[in-house]
Amino acid sequence: MKNLTISTLVVSSFLLGILNAGELANENTRIDSVRKKIDNFAKIDEKEVSEVDKIKKMFKQGKASGQLRVVYAKAPFPSSAYATAIGGILKYELAEYRGFNAAAAVYTAYEIPFASGSGVKFNNEITSSQGDHTDMSEAYLNYRYDNLNVRVGRQVLDTPLADSDDIRMIKNTFEAYIIKYKNDGLNMMLGYINTWHGTDVGLDNGWVDAGDKGTHFAGIAYNKGFELDAWYYNFSSSQMPIDNIGNHSAYLDIGIEYQINDDLLLHMMAQYLYQKEINNSGVESSIIGALVEVVVHDLGFNLALNQSYKHEGKESFTGLGGGTLFTNLDTMGLDIISADRDSQAVIAGVSYEYENFGFLYAYGDFSGDENSAGDVEHIVEQDIAGSYNLNDEFVVGLLYSLYDDKKHSGEDWNRGQVILNYNF
Repeated sequence: MKNLTISTLVVSSFLLGILNAGELANENTRIDSVRKKIDNFAKIDEKEVSEVDKIKKMFKQGKASGQLRVVYAKAPFPSSAYATAIGGILKYELAEYRGFNAAAAVYTAYEIPFASGSGVKFNNEITSSQGDHTDMSEAYLNYRYDNLNVRVGRQVLDTPLADSDDIRMIKNTFEAYIIKYKNDGLNMMLGYINTWHGTDVGLDNGWVDAGDKGTHFAGIAYNKGFELDAWYYNFSSSQMPIDNIGNHSAYLDIGIEYQINDDLLLHMMAQYLYQKEINNSGVESSIIGALVEVVVHDLGFNLALNQSYKHEGKESFTGLGGGTLFTNLDTMGLDIISADRDSQAVIAGVSYEYENFGFLYAYGDFSGDENSAGDVEHIVEQDIAGSYNLNDEFVVGLLYSLYDDKKHSGEDWNRGQVILNYNF
């Protein structure tokens, strides 16, 4: 643990030291964790809407867009369970009139019976226990004035501790009230989340409260030459289907892309997450992290570290989504083993991007020191992922994960997933 802490501090110091040296990349473009890289396979581009001078033209010049998605996924538990689903997103957005417009989107997923298991061999993580799912996942009113944007209703959010986490069939969306300000690399956001919905909360559960009094948050980000994020969240107490999440969370990260020459790029990040419980929720944590990536031509080598410090009888909270730690993998994250103990995660990986092809291999080692009950943890996950953009509209993504529990026999598994996306 001491060596990991020292390594993190050294990386952070070096990061700050090079901010004024050499040539900086104009804008950061690298992705900070394996989970976010996988998430990026399934992205759907937002289409710009036109401005009109009459209300009736809002409808005539509105735009339809969407995504057709086919997903095959083998479940980790039981390892023989599998399913294939077809579905996607259909969205319609009005043109803008005097700053106002609105949009709605239906998200859907249907099991393909002949390509899915039955009974205990059915994997319900990509549709639902019923084998299908349809919901009006986006429905919002938007107002824009110069650099200010206000959005009210069901919408997609991607912030450190509330994010879409689009790694299965149905991504997370939020019923929220959001104010954004953007100007020349500076972004500020203020928001309130009432409910949320998606894979991370369980599709069978529908729209779930983001705490009995909702979740309030504020953030500021700068991304021009170097990257800085500072966020605060107030997660109020919550009941099942998710555990009590009541906590104050403060998140900070700083990073840089350093273009050494035309063929060599250095990407470095440092992060800090602090959480303090509300109403004896049991959520309390202190986590630091660092990431270093070197890209030579189209080949990237990366190392990520996270250290979580023990808060007796307490645990960390991933957030409303997949979480923001640099060491998050497809399934495993440090949060899973951080309760009541010091814990560490180290991820080493290699990535390759060339024209329309992308490849990623990551090896993650997660260890948890002895907790109050005398238990220790040691888990290794390996992720192998690839993507191919046939053209601007069609993307194929492949993922295979291997999970090895070094301390508990019978807990090993592997998981495979194929994603086919057609954007229109």
